[in-house]
Parts: sequence; C-alpha cells; structure tokens
Amino acid sequence: MHNNTASVLITDGVHSELIESFESIGFNVNYQPDISYEETLAIISQYEGLIVNSKILVNRTFIDRATQLKFVGRLGSGMEIIDKTYAESKGIAIFNSPEGNRTAVAEHVFSMVLCLMNNICKANSEIRNFQWKREENRGNEISAKTFGIIGAGNTGESVIRRLQGWDCDIIVYDPYRNLDPNAYPNVVQVDSLKKLLNSSDIVSLHIPLNDETHYLVDKEFLQEMKSNAILINTSRGGVVKTSELILSLQENKIGGACLDVFENENQKNFSSKEKLFYKKLYNFENVILTPHVAGWTLESKEKLSKILFEKIKSFLSQK
Repeated sequence: MHNNTASVLITDGVHSELIESFESIGFNVNYQPDISYEETLAIISQYEGLIVNSKILVNRTFIDRATQLKFVGRLGSGMEIIDKTYAESKGIAIFNSPEGNRTAVAEHVFSMVLCLMNNICKANSEIRNFQWKREENRGNEISAKTFGIIGAGNTGESVIRRLQGWDCDIIVYDPYRNLDPNAYPNVVQVDSLKKLLNSSDIVSLHIPLNDETHYLVDKEFLQEMKSNAILINTSRGGVVKTSELILSLQENKIGGACLDVFENENQKNFSSKEKLFYKKLYNFENVILTPHVAGWTLESKEKLSKILFEKIKSFLSQK
C-alpha cells in the first residue's frame, strides 16, 4: 500500500481509534495534540501524512516546508485553514469529514434556539437566585414559525432533515445546491437571500468561510431580517461582522442571536477594542453563547476519526 516507514503527524485531540487505525496499516504515528504551529512547521518535512483540526494553518509557507507530505486530513468540515489549490498543485491530497459532526451541529442548533426562545438560561439563573418568575419567562414555540437555512450542505441538510417534524415552514437559500423536492416536499428553496431574510423568524447559517461569505452578515443583511428574528451561527465566526450585530441588538433590529463561533476565539489575545465589544455582546440577555462546541460531542469525536480514516485509507490503497 505504501512505504512501511511512512509517518503521520496528528496535531489535535482525536479519538484513539484514529491512531490505532493508522498503526494497523503500517504508519508510525506521532500524536501531538498540544503542538504549536511553529513546532509543527519545524518538523513537518519528516511526515507523509498530517491530521489537523483548526489550529494549524496549512498555507503556502507550511506546504513548501512539507516536502514529503502526501495527504492532509481535516477533522470536520471547514477548509479555510488549508490552501487546497496550492496543496493539490504540489501533489498533496486533501480530505475532510463533514459527515462526522453534522448531527452534532444540527442538535446544537436546536439546543441553542430552544434555550433562547424559552428563556431557559435566564430562568435557570433566576431560580438559583431564589427568583420565581413565570410570566416573565413565557416562551415561544418553533411550531408555526418560518425557519430559514442558509447553506444546504452537510450540516444545513442535517438541520432540514430534523426540522421535518416540527410543524414549521422551512425555507432554504443555497445558490450552489438544489435539494431534492421529493425528499423534502415541505421545504421551499428560494432564489434570493433577501426573500429568506424577509420572511424568516429564525435564520441559521451553514456556510463555509471564504471571500464570498466573509462578513455576509453585515448591517444590510441584519436590516433585511424581521425585527423579532433570531440569528444562529454555528458555521464560522468570520461570516458575521460582530460590531454590526451588536448595533442591531442594541437598536432592537433583531430578536436575538445564538452564537457558537466568533471572529476571534482566542480570548487571551483580545485587543482592548475587542474586549469592549465582546463584553457588550456577552451582556445581552437575548444572546446565547457557546465556545465553538456545536460539532463537539463524544459521538462526533469518534465519527470524525472513522470517516476521515476511511477516506485516507481508500486514497492510499490506490497509490
């Protein structure tokens, strides 16, 4: 299948099955979940394989150092950390495993929006402070609402599939993918973003981060949303312009937000300006926040590893 001395470097925490699977086909595995970008750059020339999550930027500088590299596996979906075109021009195969955490992300979407619409975090905090407020915590139902989904790829479709029994209207915008109307007879796919924003009570983002989607959610986007609508972002932080989201929330232009991802996810490196505006974001009662864990379940950790390995194994068997 390949040279028995081939080595793979794993730079993030993975399920033990991935390590065992590589070893079972003759790879030497260097498992370094705490390795830094600089440390990885210094040793990458020794490896035929690389497994990353999100901290290692596989850019041109990195690829030029990776003189023996044959494949890169990305645990999850986001490919913005890998210069795929340049890697492939150097004969390096690129794999990801969005199928592995699409269920986790979809369930997280529902967890967050139900939490917000039913005041669960707020009520939980109040009860622990001996405050019994029933009327103030009267919730809203998803039933009979319009649920808008931007992006019908792996995670978007996973949300759509699970929405089927919720007795709500489902509308989808994705200029690159048409859903099978026979599979989803109650889903309306619209041909413009404006149509989706104008009619959705909930807007959920399931798109990659690239030049087209960077700051897609800006002032104009937010102005097109209904004044009581909820924005959910479990995709990438750079899709939302945080400063303009904060303004919309301050001016009650939208009803709330559920955010699992952020423009800057390293709180230790916040600039003084970032500290100020993230503090504003954190103070809104109508915002639910989680630390980029939508796809982060015990089950997805195993599935991500299994799916990624099978794709890489199939590639290696053809060499």
